[in-house]
Amino acid sequence: MFVFFYLLLAYLKFVLSEFNATARPRKPIVLERSGGFQIGGKIIQSPFNPNFTLSCDHGYMEYFVPWRPRKTSLVMWHSSSTQVWQNRWDSGPGYKDLFLRRNYPIYLWDGPRVGRANWPCQPTSYTPSYQDQANFAAWNFGPRYPLWWPDVQFPVADAAAWQHATSARYIEYDTTANVELQASAAAIAADSGKVGKEIVYLTNSAGGLRAMLTTAKANNTNIKGIVTYESIGYVFPDNVNVTAGTGGFGPVVVPVKQFKKLAQLKAVQFVWGDHRAANYSYVAESRRVAELINSYGGNARVLMLGEEGLKGSTHIPFADLDNEKVAGLLDGFLEDAGLDGYVDEDAEDWSDEDR
Repeated sequence: MFVFFYLLLAYLKFVLSEFNATARPRKPIVLERSGGFQIGGKIIQSPFNPNFTLSCDHGYMEYFVPWRPRKTSLVMWHSSSTQVWQNRWDSGPGYKDLFLRRNYPIYLWDGPRVGRANWPCQPTSYTPSYQDQANFAAWNFGPRYPLWWPDVQFPVADAAAWQHATSARYIEYDTTANVELQASAAAIAADSGKVGKEIVYLTNSAGGLRAMLTTAKANNTNIKGIVTYESIGYVFPDNVNVTAGTGGFGPVVVPVKQFKKLAQLKAVQFVWGDHRAANYSYVAESRRVAELINSYGGNARVLMLGEEGLKGSTHIPFADLDNEKVAGLLDGFLEDAGLDGYVDEDAEDWSDEDR
């Protein structure tokens, strides 16, 4: 009888352990604090009564700080909405949760006049542009709607996933003035220290241009790195015969002294998916900017995901079905740049498993 109960107990223990492993396969996210704040912007007076004012053109930062944080803050700068950082295309865990589990403080940034910071100092207007089908090709799901790339990292059989992807956007104002406005607000946030003393911008699409310009504008040295996923638009120094663009996708030309701030970062990485041709204009621009940064002693590199064995990447690879593999490459970037350390490396109760 004793043997029977011993075997039964062992069996139940095995079943429960298997159940727990299946039900909770991931490390829990434990936060020390979370919240949000407005930053930047200005106060304007009513033209009819100076006693009435409006606080406007500020940015909004939502933050999540792990219980045992690393030193480096990851500021996730969206091209369309913060949703792209929060979930994978199939609603699985996005970069926010993937890197919270790696104990990085996470900051989700809404620049002035978009998302949760859409309180502008100037009149704006909205006209429906009927661009769902245009989004399909712009986000590199395939060459044209509705022809998917055969190996695309998107749940193509899930119509709800496509509807969710194309509807999870903010209204954007892609103008030169908006690029300057958002970069200026982000520079104030970086210089304030409220985002930490070691900042790495993770950006997508037109957010890459804004993060580069933010670095050029910032007065402090809190910005340590930039990783741009399929950056649309680049910053150039004023000594290379590049004409500044007149729209919201650059090029933006800055004085050489400001451009050199990009060379002072620990590392810069321009990431492209495998369905981008080598002669694609923005890929070519990323290579040229990387060369310019390196010519001033910087550490910039163009990373082609196809060359790393990742196939079918979309314009937003950190939301793709293989985003864990994309995240693994970011792990290597942060480690190589010395940006993976903990706030308290010597804490006795921090085991290797916690890290």
